[in-house]
Amino acid sequence: MVLPPLQDLRFEVGPVDDLREHAAIRNAFETRRVCKVAAQGGVLSLTEEDLPHAFAKDYDRLEDPRQWPRLFDTSRWALISAWRGDTRVGGVIVARATPGVDMLEGRSDLAALWDLRVRAGERRQGVGSQLFRLAEAWAREQRCTELKVETQDTNPAACAFYSRQGCSLAQARQGAYPELPEEVQLIWRKLLEETR
Repeated sequence: MVLPPLQDLRFEVGPVDDLREHAAIRNAFETRRVCKVAAQGGVLSLTEEDLPHAFAKDYDRLEDPRQWPRLFDTSRWALISAWRGDTRVGGVIVARATPGVDMLEGRSDLAALWDLRVRAGERRQGVGSQLFRLAEAWAREQRCTELKVETQDTNPAACAFYSRQGCSLAQARQGAYPELPEEVQLIWRKLLEETR
């Protein structure tokens, strides 16, 4: 895979075996807004509403990403890292063809954007968009025809980001997280066109 530079960034593709450096970039956010899901004619849409107080979430406290290589067979996964000089500024993990991972639906032609993170000072500068495009390219190279992403109604910034990347909201599930009963699971999908 050819990885074009973005500004003064470079990108590397590697295995998902040691995630200490990737996990050092915190995957956390704070918001004062939440997404509300509406369905009309079988099409899901989102609107944002203000919250009465700030909401904070730290994904890494809920699940330590350094454990994923022990919990899953990551031999068919990829870690695409973004670097500025010697500093890792972001990364995306893409998973495919992994038995026992419900997100992949038992399909060999489906890739899941498992984890995307960008260092706080580097956000909103195109790093995440470039990582998403590289995740798509990697999935195409693996002969995947679709990319699947999960987020929640409590993360409107992520919802807006995936929409801008061309993903469609395909499913909203209340009660998907027993430990977080107020949150709604949102599943996004993007069909991957073949590159010629």
